[in-house]
Amino acid sequence: MRYSLPLTGIAAGVLLATTVQANEPLNVEIHKVSADGVEESIGTVAVEHTEHGVLLTPSLTGLEPGVYGFHVHQNASCEPAENDSGEMTAALSAGGHYDPEEAGTHQGPYGDGHLGDLPVLTVNGDGEANLPLLAPRLSMEDMPGRSLMIHAGGDTYADEPHLGGGGARMACGVVSS
Repeated sequence: MRYSLPLTGIAAGVLLATTVQANEPLNVEIHKVSADGVEESIGTVAVEHTEHGVLLTPSLTGLEPGVYGFHVHQNASCEPAENDSGEMTAALSAGGHYDPEEAGTHQGPYGDGHLGDLPVLTVNGDGEANLPLLAPRLSMEDMPGRSLMIHAGGDTYADEPHLGGGGARMACGVVSS
């Protein structure tokens, strides 16, 4: 009986530390990627908990102005890998879009498709991306062990064209715990 109070205190401390850690923002360094490997950094994306989901705040430079597909990918890697045709492909080791419920469909950040769908990343005329994006169906617990991927094309949030038309992988960052 005399051990129950200290053990309860330890358990409460561990629970509190886990909760605080889950609510701390993560800073993900984003790098350009190619079939040759991971290249120079283009900035960071801050990932943080909100009561409405995960908020992603980019601080990126050196991109062409426009709108880009932006997704959470399954694996914590940005390394190139061989595709089915035997060609080295940029950041292919990141795997596909994060889809733990195996929805198998692309319906945007507010739809019922895979959870890896994020709002599009907008790059201004100066080549900077700094507009915050909300991922309402994600939680901080989903993020560690994944990667953030910027695709060369936009995103229609539909299955046609393939995966919303995002196209090639152009930049990537590993989300660590």
